[in-house]
Amino acid sequence: MRDRGDGGGFRNALPPIKSMHGASIPPRGIYEVSQILTAPTRLEITLGNVMNILSSFVQMRHGAMVVQDADGKLEIALTAGDEAPELDWRRVIPQAVADQIFVTKQPLVVHDVSKSAMFRPDLQTAWSGTAVPVTFIGVPIEAEDKILGTLSIDRDGAANIRCDEDVRFLTMVAKLVGRTIRLHRMLGTDRQQLEEEARAEKSLGEKESRPTRHSPARIDGIIGESAALKQVLETVAIVAKTNSTVLLRGESGTGKEFFAQAIHKLSPRSKKAFVKLNCAALPESVLESELFGHEKGAFTGAVSQRAGRFELANGGTLLLDEIGEISPAFQAKLLRVLQEGELERVGGTRTLTVDVRLICATNKDLETAVVNGEFRADLYYRINVVPIMLPPLRERPGDIARLAKAFLDRFNRENHRELAFAQSALELISQCRFPGNVRELENCVRRTATLARSNMIAPSDFACQKGQCFSSLLWKGRDGSNCCTGSALCGRSRTPVESPLGEGHGGPSEGDLVPENPRDPNDPAWAAGMRVIDRARLIEAMQKAGWVQAKAARILGLTPRQVGYALRRHGIEVKKF
Repeated sequence: MRDRGDGGGFRNALPPIKSMHGASIPPRGIYEVSQILTAPTRLEITLGNVMNILSSFVQMRHGAMVVQDADGKLEIALTAGDEAPELDWRRVIPQAVADQIFVTKQPLVVHDVSKSAMFRPDLQTAWSGTAVPVTFIGVPIEAEDKILGTLSIDRDGAANIRCDEDVRFLTMVAKLVGRTIRLHRMLGTDRQQLEEEARAEKSLGEKESRPTRHSPARIDGIIGESAALKQVLETVAIVAKTNSTVLLRGESGTGKEFFAQAIHKLSPRSKKAFVKLNCAALPESVLESELFGHEKGAFTGAVSQRAGRFELANGGTLLLDEIGEISPAFQAKLLRVLQEGELERVGGTRTLTVDVRLICATNKDLETAVVNGEFRADLYYRINVVPIMLPPLRERPGDIARLAKAFLDRFNRENHRELAFAQSALELISQCRFPGNVRELENCVRRTATLARSNMIAPSDFACQKGQCFSSLLWKGRDGSNCCTGSALCGRSRTPVESPLGEGHGGPSEGDLVPENPRDPNDPAWAAGMRVIDRARLIEAMQKAGWVQAKAARILGLTPRQVGYALRRHGIEVKKF
């Protein structure tokens, strides 16, 4: 009999159940079995209570319930009836009978077990000396189309008595038992998972509560304890576990390559290759060959087949530095590789499939480039999946002394020296702005260590104290502060155009600087300052101003005459509308 499965009451869903003698079995039998199965007790006790109550609703000498676990091993074996505590379940339902019920998934009725080959070996001990024929009824315990065990009884009977109603009753009980077993197993699995999660959370809480010597900043090549750096490192640790594309943004010298290497080392791809390429250092034709590879004879000088950076990084990580400098034509070629994971070598026709985790880096304002049509919007959205803004060194002044010591230690190892910083020297260097960020700091330390007159570096050893630090010509903060404390060149300091990365990340790069005080174009000092104006920045200002020189001059902080001079010097033709 199949279970209705509609959740309805048994009183309305089932007709009266009759015993072998024709007497009706009240629906109360199913009701009491249900009450037992829903009681909050251990599964073995629950099933034992079901076996004990069966004799109240069906005629039986012995009863047995056998339950197997997921691996087919015996989990629970219960008996009921005469001599139940001492009765082995195999005497009620031999193994061969149980196996047949498991295989056929159907009830089994044997009216006279003495005439069945499956029972004969057991009759010598179980029913020896019995004159009345013994009838056996066994049904499968089932849940979700899986056989979990068997429920069986034996009783005195006759071959001409039908057992349909008893089979039906036992089938209903077995269905309820099967669902109860499945529910207990599910709850047990959930309980085990919750306990494991609780233990894991407790262990994690204990680790977090203990003081640890391993700060998140302990990544090779990255030194610092500032809050800004720790926030970036926490993001890096999370992102590294995935295959998401990362866009590292920040000023020149903030260590984008080191952070890219950190992401690779912390990722599941760490055992594969980490490949890097500076996109701004190569022309478009060479860049295509470097990234995609080329076939022999594809162009002059291609004397052999060569794998590109994408192939070399297959299964690993590829860093594309200065991604904002690639041409629009090459952007379209790169986009196909990122979307499809497929490429062809230059001069080849065979399509290659690559699995590469891409990390891009730039200090360019990509959003403005997209608006101006210099950078494809679809490529921008493809690489800007997880943007990470790297803080400039001036936003982490507490790390300057640590970095300076690390650079000095490296200098000592390379040059077999034993130099050290005086405390006053560290205090002085910690107050500098370093527009070139970590790269400029390293150069400052190396220059100072190289020219130091003793093993103890004093404030007087720094170039800024001798009027020889020209960084003050490139930087003056928005608050009017200079990049070098006490520099003799501070009075000649200049102001950068607003950072392309927005307020708060605004250190200038060399090509973005313009004079603070407009001067005559014939002034040599002014001309020297104008040489560092970026052509692209000038074009960008003109485009924003609608090619009106007066408006562009206000954007750049210059006079219209200075803008006109710069346009002629760069050979930029003014568009007329």
